[in-house]
Amino acid sequence: MKKIIFKTPHALASAFAKQLVNLTSDKEVIHVALSGGSTPKLLFEILATTHKNNDWSRIRFYWGDERCVSPCDSQSNYLMAKKLFFNPANIASEHIFRMLGENDPKQEVERYGDLLYKLLPIVNDLPCFDLVYLGMGEDGHTASIFPHEIELMNHSEVCAVATHPVSGQKRVTLTGPIINNARSIVFLITGKAKYPLIKSILKDQHDFENFPAAHIQPTHGHLTWYLDEAAYEGG
Repeated sequence: MKKIIFKTPHALASAFAKQLVNLTSDKEVIHVALSGGSTPKLLFEILATTHKNNDWSRIRFYWGDERCVSPCDSQSNYLMAKKLFFNPANIASEHIFRMLGENDPKQEVERYGDLLYKLLPIVNDLPCFDLVYLGMGEDGHTASIFPHEIELMNHSEVCAVATHPVSGQKRVTLTGPIINNARSIVFLITGKAKYPLIKSILKDQHDFENFPAAHIQPTHGHLTWYLDEAAYEGG
């Protein structure tokens, strides 16, 4: 595990944007699972401006989770990526593999799981992403694996239906085994509100095992935490 600390969220997102750009210098197709949230929003804005003219043709874009809403809904992770990054950067539609939030969630987890087995290389009998980047909620959830459904970290399928603990909203999420099977996993975490959880997880304190994010432990790849100073130091 590696930690990289940045002064500001913008510096963090800019550094990770460069990492994504560097991936495109490879000759092979790269499979990347995207995340929603405030830090990815900033990341998309930087990618669409500073790196707008980059050649993105080698990257195939997927999602770590999606709310069960239409792709036109303001809550859609796909819509945010489309508006802020895909459209401005002219990403080819055939390189985008969204979770269909408008579908019946049980049918969608089966469809998306089958798609991942079809399109991704298989390692350890599971689809293998080259890169999964994740956020973390103030309750310690990651993707849409919440503490009350932490069993999804060991789910038998690569996708599952999750339920938000407050709103009851259904979501489609990758499960722990396929996330941990990625070649590279990166957490992008900013803000003082995340400091107590970061302290618990990274120092194994205060019932850290109750937080799904603490169970992100790659089986054969590597894990990096991108943190701003507020999240890491609480300042």
